[in-house]
Amino acid sequence: MEKWFVIQKGADFGKLAERFHISPVIARVIRNREVIGEEAMEKYLNGGLKDLYNPHLLKDADLLTDILKEKIKEEKKIRIIGDYDIDGVMSTYILHQGIKRCGGRVDTRIPDRIKDGYGINDHLIERAHEAEIDTIVTCDNGIAAIDEIAHAKAYGMTVLVTDHHEIPYIEESGERIYRRSVADAIVNPKQKDCPYPFKELCGAAVALKVIQILYEKCQVPSEEAWEFLENAAFATVGDVMDLTDENRILVKEGLKRIHHTKNKGMRALILQNKLELEQINAYHFGFVLGPCINASGRLETAKIALSLFLEEDGTKAAQIATELLELNAQRKDMTAEGVERALQEIEKENVGEKVMVIYLPKVHESLAGIIAGRIREIYHKPVFVLTKSEDGVKGSGRSIEAYSMYEELCKCQELFLRFGGHPMAAGISMDEKNVEAFREKINDDCELTDEDFIPKIKIDVPMPAGYPDVSLVRELDLLEPFGKGNVKPQFADKNIGITNMYIVGKNRNVLKLTLNTEKGEQISAVYFGEIEKFLSYYRGKYGETEVERAFHGKENAIRMSIVYYPEINSYQGTESVQLIIKNYQ
Repeated sequence: MEKWFVIQKGADFGKLAERFHISPVIARVIRNREVIGEEAMEKYLNGGLKDLYNPHLLKDADLLTDILKEKIKEEKKIRIIGDYDIDGVMSTYILHQGIKRCGGRVDTRIPDRIKDGYGINDHLIERAHEAEIDTIVTCDNGIAAIDEIAHAKAYGMTVLVTDHHEIPYIEESGERIYRRSVADAIVNPKQKDCPYPFKELCGAAVALKVIQILYEKCQVPSEEAWEFLENAAFATVGDVMDLTDENRILVKEGLKRIHHTKNKGMRALILQNKLELEQINAYHFGFVLGPCINASGRLETAKIALSLFLEEDGTKAAQIATELLELNAQRKDMTAEGVERALQEIEKENVGEKVMVIYLPKVHESLAGIIAGRIREIYHKPVFVLTKSEDGVKGSGRSIEAYSMYEELCKCQELFLRFGGHPMAAGISMDEKNVEAFREKINDDCELTDEDFIPKIKIDVPMPAGYPDVSLVRELDLLEPFGKGNVKPQFADKNIGITNMYIVGKNRNVLKLTLNTEKGEQISAVYFGEIEKFLSYYRGKYGETEVERAFHGKENAIRMSIVYYPEINSYQGTESVQLIIKNYQ
């Protein structure tokens, strides 16, 4: 089941189109992304480095950099403690290189996913104390480490937190009491009293802002900080942040720089994936390069990924990149097995749950989040996948828009050893004895309705399939980069016939069609989804004979409604428009 609906946002699209020299279709799509007014549209279309917000607006940013500057001057030992995902690796890299550039005695530690778990912990603090570390700087973690930071402070260490996760709180008499550690400075735009105007930065973007200020205070040319834009952009997409406002600019500017990157590791990763530097876009960040970085933290250690970006030798960088590709291939196979196990488990006992809690003791704990995401796509429900770990049970959750996962976990936090996350994703650890109690409580508290579980297909513009030409398709590039919060636009048309269709591809996984519009136009189209499901739907609606007639290019009774995106197809020097069918009825 799907519910299709047209996004209805009001504006004078003709006036906006004239003002910005764009098609009214483009103007409408931009308005659909909640970009309101000419100033906001100007920033959306033409925003650049000049439009980034002042890093000094971040609460404690000046305090933190003053402390860092003093520690660098005093030659104190500084240790960065990051995280094992792409955002953690990129923010660790940015802080390490930035502090080092200012003359700091700095090293790094990234927690081992299995041995240490997420973020700063007592084990890492003990190690820092033994190494006579004076100052710990966290990145992409630390905001919820209340007890751990108190432990470090008891040793006399200075602790500086840079993070972007939700601020932990407890509820008393229906009121939220937000918790703050005894860290010497905390930079996180999500703090309630932080005046920074944009709250959705990733950890690496926060790190970049800190380094901007540090460079300023240490008399390093400010433009040098822009070398880290490609890392902040990579992490923004990889950590699935909204590509709106400042994030959109960071990613646009980061992509420009990555096309000419000087970082040997970044170049090696791109080339080992058989890509060209100039063709890298947000899709490659999220679905090709990013998973290679995350694979190291899942199956081995994220130190491998960090070493890639720190490597100065091109040959060695290529070797590390190859290792990451192999780890990612292994991760894909293990994920496919895990998804299959999850589906079998669901058939046994989880089908009726509003919030799916799937316990897979034998699945590698690092894959829980990916598997949860795949199951959510299939059932369109919030999903937690739990796995057995050395010290109990660990799990990851992936949510739907109607369900704020982090807030719901706060209601049953007494069941957890640790938890944290965002509205759309979360991580938890607990004693095995609490698994069933968690399953019951998270479902008992759930207020989702049947309507919330129906996938909603948002259509930007109902547009005849024959309307998009090469010029309009090229204009759609103005809307890039696409991602969460700035999704690729979707168009729709109805009463479309099929002149012919055939299956192609090495794995016979591509359906090519010639469509016939109400006006009699012949349009090329392609469908990359589940072909058998597609054919089954139309067999059920029109019969086997009509589907076979379509396959043989004969007149048939099939009429489709489609949601599509137009792309340019180049063949033997000729360009034409081809529709990518996303949904059908």
